[in-house]
Amino acid sequence: MKVLAVNAGSSSLKYQLIDYDTKRVLAKGLCERIGIDGHLVHKRGDVTFDANVAMPTHKEAMEAVFAALTDVDHGVIKSLSEVDAAGHRVAHGGDFKTSVLVTPETMARLESLIELAPLHNGPEINCIKSCIELMGADVPQVAVFDTSFHQTMPAEAFLYALPYEYYEKYAVRRYGFHGTSHRYVAARAAELMGKPLSELKLVTCHLGNGSSITAVDGGVSVDTSMGFTPGAGLPMGTRCGDIDPFILGFLQDKLGLSHAEVDEVLNKKSGMLGISGVSSDFRDVEAEADRGNTRAQEALDVFCYHVSKLIGSYAAAMGGIDGIVFTAGVGENDARVRLAACKRLGFLGAHVAEAVNAGVHGEEKVISTADSTVKVLVIPTNEEIMIASDTVALANGESLA
Repeated sequence: MKVLAVNAGSSSLKYQLIDYDTKRVLAKGLCERIGIDGHLVHKRGDVTFDANVAMPTHKEAMEAVFAALTDVDHGVIKSLSEVDAAGHRVAHGGDFKTSVLVTPETMARLESLIELAPLHNGPEINCIKSCIELMGADVPQVAVFDTSFHQTMPAEAFLYALPYEYYEKYAVRRYGFHGTSHRYVAARAAELMGKPLSELKLVTCHLGNGSSITAVDGGVSVDTSMGFTPGAGLPMGTRCGDIDPFILGFLQDKLGLSHAEVDEVLNKKSGMLGISGVSSDFRDVEAEADRGNTRAQEALDVFCYHVSKLIGSYAAAMGGIDGIVFTAGVGENDARVRLAACKRLGFLGAHVAEAVNAGVHGEEKVISTADSTVKVLVIPTNEEIMIASDTVALANGESLA
């Protein structure tokens, strides 16, 4: 069964065409600068096709993807009829507890959620509509939500201490994101540890330009750092993470900023960029710290401190911890961040083997010492295979509940 996994952002679109029976990636690629000019990088094995392609909207991006997949020279299929189903990552799923087949009814519900994540849900819904139009209405389309994995959180974890009517009327609560990634690495960690996932207490750390940490107890999410929006929790590349909410009003009064301008500061000018004054990229910040830039070092210290603090608090929330998993761009490749984040966790029984950790970049590896009672692992995430898995199950009429 051939499945197209689509992972759309506000101005980008990643995709993989997967032969699910063999778990082989037939082709993959990335559309960038959607809404600006448009650029496509398409890979089939060792063959790479790289071109500027006009992409005023995500519809044109999907058209470019299908053209690349069916191209005589670098394509892997002769026509779209060879694709059996498509799965789409959708950032905000509201109260959807699992991935779902897209129907007119579910599409209406998806559109009602755009206001909760306008930068992401809008483009993602446009991709779904484009696929229905281009592939035909009879080809199953599946929505896979970043939020659904976290729907298992208990009320004490997801409720905000606001007037309860805001939760009842407007669904203001903690939702959490990166759920597809957290779900994948938790399951993979159990396999590597040789134990049933149902018996493990794990803290999964998805660290990148956007970062979140999740407490996974017995295979289900019981708490997570992102909240009503992906701006909560850890300081990130350009996002502030958790701050005193009254800072917003203070800045508006002090600097004469509008709501939109404050939003711009919190989402695009804060985090690692805001503290360091250098960059949102951890590699740039670390290079500056090595040159003696104290603000760059402070940015790294703040980030690693909050990672440590969240891991410790989630161990408390679960009443114990068996493993810590690092994933995503920073988590998979930045040995310095992993080591610094774990330095404070010796009291939990988590000890990193520094020499082993230093050599791990984007590969599966246990990086804890032999005497560490808490396993520390690096596991590259694979959201696309999770999208494909849910898509195949639903396309075949299976239940995910």
